[in-house]
Amino acid sequence: MGMEDITIYSTSWCVDCRRAKKFLTERGVDFSEVNIDEEPDAEELVLQVNDGLRKVPTIKIGDRYFACSPFDPYQLSSELNIPLNK
Repeated sequence: MGMEDITIYSTSWCVDCRRAKKFLTERGVDFSEVNIDEEPDAEELVLQVNDGLRKVPTIKIGDRYFACSPFDPYQLSSELNIPLNK
């Protein structure tokens, strides 16, 4: 069974975003990235799913969204059901 599609809504300046992307990449998890500074619709979506807060990274898996801000490797491994350690 394959993993659901993962999208990371991020910004270029966000340290937590870089950490989350590195965490996934090191574990071989494929994801697509949307920079909300360059995509106004994506920024609107992030605000909507985070009760008006511009929290990045906001991660979408399937049809579910969650913010991983501040970066929390335990939350990320639990939400995505991937190993904590590489």
